[in-house]
Amino acid sequence: SLPAQGSLLYLDVLRTTFPQALAPQGTALLSWAPSGLRAPAGWPLPTLYCSPDEAGTLPLRAAALRVQLVFALRQRALRVLEAGLAAELHDALGTLHSEWPALAQDLALGRLSPQPGLPEDVRDRLQALLVPDAVRAAEVRAECAHGFEGIVQRLWPQLEVVVVGMAHGAEKLYRDALHQADCKGLPIYCPFYWAAGALLGVNLWPEEPAPRFLLCPDWAFCEFLPCPAKEETQTVLLGELWEGREYRLVLTARPGEYRCLAGEVLRVTGFHKQCPVVEPVRRDSQVLSVRGENIPEERFCQSLCRAVGMWPGARLVDYVCVESALLGASSGASAPHYEVFVELRGLRDLSEGQRYKLDQCLQEDFPIYKSFRFKGSIGPLRLHLVGAGAFTQLREALGAPRPMPRVLREEWLLHLMQSNVIS
Repeated sequence: SLPAQGSLLYLDVLRTTFPQALAPQGTALLSWAPSGLRAPAGWPLPTLYCSPDEAGTLPLRAAALRVQLVFALRQRALRVLEAGLAAELHDALGTLHSEWPALAQDLALGRLSPQPGLPEDVRDRLQALLVPDAVRAAEVRAECAHGFEGIVQRLWPQLEVVVVGMAHGAEKLYRDALHQADCKGLPIYCPFYWAAGALLGVNLWPEEPAPRFLLCPDWAFCEFLPCPAKEETQTVLLGELWEGREYRLVLTARPGEYRCLAGEVLRVTGFHKQCPVVEPVRRDSQVLSVRGENIPEERFCQSLCRAVGMWPGARLVDYVCVESALLGASSGASAPHYEVFVELRGLRDLSEGQRYKLDQCLQEDFPIYKSFRFKGSIGPLRLHLVGAGAFTQLREALGAPRPMPRVLREEWLLHLMQSNVIS
């Protein structure tokens, strides 16, 4: 099948680039997959993974990641650390940050501590696979006591690569955060490109920092609309793409399925044996527009990161942005504006002057936004700081193993408000 072809190609790339990566029991999986599907390799390889399948299918995401973390920690000779999403790896390592004494104790005793989402019968079965290891527990305590920068490579000194099923688009923040801190010194490899549930391409360059994907012509029928679109623009096919140009993806995943706009915008970065190599640029639906200004998510994120760089000591963990009309009366009586909710590390509060930096960056980066602000038809941006771990708690509350958009629509806003992240 096509997913199997993709998995085989991924494993071949991994073996070629990192010769020891496919060692038996050399891969640890940190991913919640309640349906039982492996990610990102796409199929179960029992000789490859050191963590049992059942650990990833527990009813609660937090329990699954914690149990998988215990099995990963006991295996000092790991070669590959794998996760379904960059955010999942971030959350699992966040558990390590906060619970390392208890995790080390579990290793020392060869047990799994009781916790919500870990039924007793499942706990007994998984615990039977563990043996007490006081030496490894002492290593974990010693490394964690020295801080968490580069902790992944310090805990697993033979590790060659970190693999995440998705690390572009909305997940890029977490990939960058991991690369700068916990996973410092290791390549982070995103092997596959999926759109609308279809596998479209594979990344043949695991050591490159920005993922780009070879589009495989037989996996789905793809057409492309040149950007910016002109009136009566016709779609073009794979052989008609130009390097350096951007295209909207039109997808027919399987024979008999509807032809649809996938909502993806791609940039052609080159060609590999005549097949185009692309990088995802943005999703059409992820734009901010209270007066028709249409600010894309990825460009808003660039402005936000520039503003964060002006706040001494701050590092951006995550954010969401809401058009004020979606909040109703709670957004105040001013003109329509943006409500931005930000989680930072290294800074607990912001002055009014610092908060204004983001609005100022948007005005500098988007002349149309500046024009609307000058006229008063768009009000001042409102910036809110949320507590540490707020977005991790949100992912637990949503119980959804998919990326969360950063520019919110109504259904996601409802989730946020019910989870008390926005109050």
